[in-house]
Amino acid sequence: MLKQFLLASFACALAVVSRFGVSTKAEAKPVYTVAMDAAYPPFGSQDLKSKEYVGYDVDIIKAIAAKEGFAVKIRNLQFDGLIPALRTGNIDIAINDITITPDRAKNVDFSHRYYIAGLGVVVQKNNRTIRTAKDLEGKRLGVSIGSTGEEAARKIKNADVHVYNQLNEAYLELRNGGVDAVVNDIPTNDYYVATAGRGAVKALPVALTQEDLGIAVKKGNTKLLTQINDGLAKIKKDGEFAKIYHKWFGKQPPKALLHD
Repeated sequence: MLKQFLLASFACALAVVSRFGVSTKAEAKPVYTVAMDAAYPPFGSQDLKSKEYVGYDVDIIKAIAAKEGFAVKIRNLQFDGLIPALRTGNIDIAINDITITPDRAKNVDFSHRYYIAGLGVVVQKNNRTIRTAKDLEGKRLGVSIGSTGEEAARKIKNADVHVYNQLNEAYLELRNGGVDAVVNDIPTNDYYVATAGRGAVKALPVALTQEDLGIAVKKGNTKLLTQINDGLAKIKKDGEFAKIYHKWFGKQPPKALLHD
């Protein structure tokens, strides 16, 4: 009798497991492919020893992912290929010092801003002829392909614009005398001047523009965009955003950025 009772109880338990899908394993997190051009320190680069991708952008997207319950796989992709890759669905997210512009917003959707940047100028250390934005007129200007630096350089009167696939190629050409100046985002310029370009180049106290940087997703992917914005708001509120910002830029983020 007892044996029959136990068998009946076991059968009932199996039925409950089958009915409600009980599992001993936790559901796997969704994994999104995040692309960046790993040649834009301190936003994104590849550590030479560990081969891991590191930088402000890496830490920001990982922090957002942790808040929203998804995982990320970082992929290195040339800057001008980021938006096309989003449009074709080859990647899910692009975060790479990307300025939010009306033209880009026609093709992808942007998160709320996560950095306030601006375009600046780098010249050789002994350069005495370029001191203001006007001094760039008629000069040879190095830029990375598809960047807002390229857009700005092409608007400068009589400028001879040299376009490079990689930003570090533009910096190298500057050091070799192939261009007179490099036009690019100020934080990346400052980082290069303080590291690889130390003693050879200098950043000018000239801001050509002020720009908001955003995280991009495929046009119409409102679910993922909402997750990114929600996660961004959470890390801004709990202080993690400020810690990441200070880690990479050595200062606190502007209040306007925290209150978006």
